[in-house]
Amino acid sequence: MHSYLCWKISSKMKNLFFIILLFFSCSKKDKHTQIVGEENLELRIYNEIPKNLGSEYSKYFNRYTNVITPNGGIIHIVAQSNLTDEQIIRARNTLEHFLQDFPSSRYGADKSKLANKMAENGAILTLLNGQDDGKNPVNVNGQALFENEIQVEGHDWYINQEYNNHRDATYEEILHLVHDYGIGIDGHNSFPGALPEFQLKIREAQKNALKNNLWGIGAIEWIKELDQENSLTQEYLASLIDSYYGLWGAWEDSDTHGMWGVYVGKTRAEIYSEDLLGGKLMTNDFFHPYLTYNARIDNGFKGIFSLKYDSLKPYTNHSQYLKDITLLGDNDVSVSINQLDNNITGNNGKNTVLFTGNRSEYIVKASKNITYVTDRYLERDGANVLEKIEILRFNDETLLLNE
Repeated sequence: MHSYLCWKISSKMKNLFFIILLFFSCSKKDKHTQIVGEENLELRIYNEIPKNLGSEYSKYFNRYTNVITPNGGIIHIVAQSNLTDEQIIRARNTLEHFLQDFPSSRYGADKSKLANKMAENGAILTLLNGQDDGKNPVNVNGQALFENEIQVEGHDWYINQEYNNHRDATYEEILHLVHDYGIGIDGHNSFPGALPEFQLKIREAQKNALKNNLWGIGAIEWIKELDQENSLTQEYLASLIDSYYGLWGAWEDSDTHGMWGVYVGKTRAEIYSEDLLGGKLMTNDFFHPYLTYNARIDNGFKGIFSLKYDSLKPYTNHSQYLKDITLLGDNDVSVSINQLDNNITGNNGKNTVLFTGNRSEYIVKASKNITYVTDRYLERDGANVLEKIEILRFNDETLLLNE
């Protein structure tokens, strides 16, 4: 499966300068805040690679986790030495997000058959050191996702939204895994899956986007290659989902386009206004309108982590779709909530939750170590469950919970 950036990098001499530039910028060693390589039973990360995967996996990978499907099947996730625990968890969370039932949706109300099909088809996610530059020697079966492509919420890569060095490809690559091994592919080199009707709808939107120059913009050779390997629908859907969850909102090289400029929609609003069939795919078909996993905020983060969109904070193009978060580490952190009925868990520091309105506009209740704060105004700050939070800050008043 070739993303558009991978295709550009693999082009011939006309892109040599770009390759050299990318290599030197990506080869700088960024230090993560997690110790790598250690088994962590609490986080379900193990040092032993299952023997039934084969000796090549044990040779190249040093940690393992998985997703258990409803019928007891296993979707394997293997990781190399440089991946942090938090990157592994972020990848697993993303896979579980795509597999989370979406009640009342057309194709996602019960995703058990999809998950079971993925395990039956032998789906494996391989988390690899470095970047996708052809230098990693691993050659095993599995959907690849590289170390430098996984942004952990609250980490510097995430806060700064680094596209050239550390563009977040987590959703794209894991969606490819779900699409190829679960949803299924029609056409030549077909691979039947659990949701053939949904795939036909994806195909219809992809053909419309290609025909009307909404996707594949200026990438004729790349589109030809995708057509030959029958991966047009997978790459189109990945472009769509990245913009849907805000991953291209902070990209400065284009005011209107996403996915390196090949897709017409940069934001969720632009999907609905520019790509009507793509917008229909995103409306009550399969994908949740918010991110269902509990995001673990990097333990090096300091200051205010915002779940509200703020044009001055690039990462909020993405974080505005988070609902539940857990703060890690010992730093004092404040959280600005959104309207999604947030669940906020504090860390070992002093934690503050920020609200939009005055104190009188909220119902505050406490039960043991949990505080419930409900906004009286609809679609503003929602109904929130707070654990290990010391301070509530309203527009006109600060409330110290331990008093």
